[in-house]
Amino acid sequence: MIRLTWVQPEDLIGHELRQAAEDGRATGPDAERVREIAARWHAAGGHDAPPRAGASEPGAARLRDLAGELLDELAAVPPPLPEPSDLAGIVAACPSWPGTAQGAASRAAVDPARVLGAWQGRAAGCVLGKPVEKIPREGIRQIAEATGNWPIRGWFTAKGLPDDVARRWPWNRRSAVNSLAENIDGIPEDDDLNYPLLALSVLERHGRGFTTDDVAKLWLDELPAGRTFTAERVAYRNLLDGVEPPATATHRNPFREWIGALIRADVYGWSNPGDPATAAEHAWRDARLTHTANGIYGAMFVAAMCAAALVATSPEEVVRAGLSVVPERSRLHEAVRLAVADAAREDGFERVVDRLHERHGGLHWVHTINNAALIAATLIHGRGDFTATIAGAVAGGWDTDSAGATAGSVAGALNGGVPDQWRLRDSLASSLTGYDGVGLAALAARTQEMMGP
Repeated sequence: MIRLTWVQPEDLIGHELRQAAEDGRATGPDAERVREIAARWHAAGGHDAPPRAGASEPGAARLRDLAGELLDELAAVPPPLPEPSDLAGIVAACPSWPGTAQGAASRAAVDPARVLGAWQGRAAGCVLGKPVEKIPREGIRQIAEATGNWPIRGWFTAKGLPDDVARRWPWNRRSAVNSLAENIDGIPEDDDLNYPLLALSVLERHGRGFTTDDVAKLWLDELPAGRTFTAERVAYRNLLDGVEPPATATHRNPFREWIGALIRADVYGWSNPGDPATAAEHAWRDARLTHTANGIYGAMFVAAMCAAALVATSPEEVVRAGLSVVPERSRLHEAVRLAVADAAREDGFERVVDRLHERHGGLHWVHTINNAALIAATLIHGRGDFTATIAGAVAGGWDTDSAGATAGSVAGALNGGVPDQWRLRDSLASSLTGYDGVGLAALAARTQEMMGP
């Protein structure tokens, strides 16, 4: 029996109940209704959300019809928190929303080295995090310490790793074959790199006025369904079922506040240097295909940071730009604000991460809120040092390749490049049409062409 992960109702209902606890439905005015739905699910033998996996045991398929009914009942319960998903509502909830194009830089005014540095940084941070994806924080540290790489200052390696540590913390099986120091050859395929390519494609094909429907059609044309996960896979399924955006983000989609939209946003920032407002709007158009509320805010946050990173002089300036497009009363804004304060105050980054895990340890490891807070914290604590920045993102132990990629993107842009030790052979593997083997220098030049005149 094929177990298609992330889409079956019996695999989604536990995640939706957890989402209800996070977005206030389980404690708000309709709490009793949510408790009754949860009780019916558990009485039938249904399980809670698994901590890391995307599918349950095959026997759970007997609960599929009930799970679908309960998912629809939960969808009818409105979240009580002040976290809008429409653009007008988001802008109204941001007192510091930046003026459109008030600091925008022209294509000619942007240093090409900073655009290339952004692509290089994203690739390096992604590859650093790939082999330890799904390994908890304590495992990452044990691996690094056992191989003389703590604090992290280079690629992970299996050479010299004691057998007991290797057994306790096995590498990510899909990534270890191409992202350890001994086998890296170019830039391996990853969703954290495929999505920026798709964003570049939507701009090249449809221009700066692209729509959410354009993004959806491009996915159906170019993105293999098997290369999607969590919210993206649900939205893909919804599209094939005839559900139209933005309902694709909400129909039986408990992952709508996870990290998927955040990892798609960099190019929308790079193509709007110095203009975080337009960058955030472009990210919103993309994100609403799959996400709502904090899932959308994460994409807007990153796009605004990437827009600032091409012209800014400090990580603090970049993070301020990111926060300016996130509703002030949202959970994401609070999480990032507290993370930044900790990073500015604490000398040791491990203590910063301790506090992040104390606050957000109950969130899934690929949720937007915890990972965005970690990204902001490592940018501030790294003080512009590229190695410290990507190392902090990966050592945090959540979505290691995604957090590393985004932190690397910003740090690479700020520095106008990456240190030699983090430069990879300039060939990116991809299953997307026309991109397999493309060089980052070529991508940077194409990105610069998408900027305003």
